[in-house]
Amino acid sequence: MRPLFAGDEASRRNLLLLSHLRWLAVGGQLVTILAVHMLLGVRLPMTPMLLTLFVLVMVNLLALSLYLRGPVNNTTLLATLIMDVGCLSVQLYLSGGATNPFLALYLLQVVLGAVLLEAWSSWLLVALTSGALGVLALYAPPLDVPETLRIALPRPYILALWLNYTLAAVLLELFVTRVTRNLRHRDAYLATLRQRAAEEEHVVRIGLLASGAAHELGTPLASLSVALGDWRGDPAVSADPRLAEEVAEMQAEVARCKDIVAGILFAAGEVTGQAPERTTLRRFLSGIVANAAAREAIRIEDLLGRDIAIVSDKALGQALLNLLDNAAEADASNILLSAALSEDMLILTVQDDGRGFPAHILSAIGQPYQSTKARRGAGLGLFLTNNVLRTLGGTLEARNRPGRGAQVALRLPLEALAIRQP
Repeated sequence: MRPLFAGDEASRRNLLLLSHLRWLAVGGQLVTILAVHMLLGVRLPMTPMLLTLFVLVMVNLLALSLYLRGPVNNTTLLATLIMDVGCLSVQLYLSGGATNPFLALYLLQVVLGAVLLEAWSSWLLVALTSGALGVLALYAPPLDVPETLRIALPRPYILALWLNYTLAAVLLELFVTRVTRNLRHRDAYLATLRQRAAEEEHVVRIGLLASGAAHELGTPLASLSVALGDWRGDPAVSADPRLAEEVAEMQAEVARCKDIVAGILFAAGEVTGQAPERTTLRRFLSGIVANAAAREAIRIEDLLGRDIAIVSDKALGQALLNLLDNAAEADASNILLSAALSEDMLILTVQDDGRGFPAHILSAIGQPYQSTKARRGAGLGLFLTNNVLRTLGGTLEARNRPGRGAQVALRLPLEALAIRQP
């Protein structure tokens, strides 16, 4: 047995609900038939009517067996409702046709179809019930009833009755399906919000872990920086050019680690003792490209027209750096970073001629751990980039370019970075 998905489980529960309603219908019809036959003195064709009830019982037992087996689809639900309509039509045919006051039960079938079935299936039920009512009005034999209970309906009234039912069924179908669709859209929207909340909680946990690690690394890095400064001033080291060069390289690497730690703390919103850096948009982008692993393959396309004074956002810089490094890891030999302004929006686009995005990555942009890389922890680049853009009030769009390569476009309000001019 294959695993049940959300749609399968909902269909199974709907089938069980229909079976409960069907038991109520069997009991109600049996009580009504016996009451009319015994108390009102109306001679009903008991044998075919009871046989119809037996068929309805067998349909219900079959529906319960399908429920116990596992997956249930729209066709199964439609088949059981058609059997209900057929059995109801037989009972009405045997008990007066269009003069039977229980004709309104057809509308119950229409409402159930509109709620439980796909659109084409529910409209099929509307057509079947409308056609069955027309057949009953034209061909159902009259009942042998006492004179006081006898009803003779004129043909115009029967036609009006059929038109009235068809109009009511169509209107019910239209409005119930629309309300049901709105409820489904609302449920999908709430599910999206819950998913987003879970993702943001995941981001918070990652941020707490990163900021905690940054705090822990701060002390040993500061100790290393002091120790290397002492070594560099030692006469034995300064007298040896090779040792002096190695100590200088170690100092540069420690300084780089301290910058990374400071960037993590800055992105987490914590004070790191560093003042926000004022720069320009062109200088900001050039600095990102200079720190990229494949900077030789990166070209900047400047469509800004004018340079803009901004506050350097380390989180956005890291997000852009991740995109450029991802393009390089996708075997791209030419990477284009373009910057343009559209009214009050800044548009940053990264294009490459690499392998592009697989289909399952494009359909899950912004979700964590969606990656083609085999290493542990891969798949957070686009996820973190998307959350950085969301924090700044922007959006991220990714697609594959025709032929080969990928394109990622970042759109964010310029006021999120620009320095307000007096």
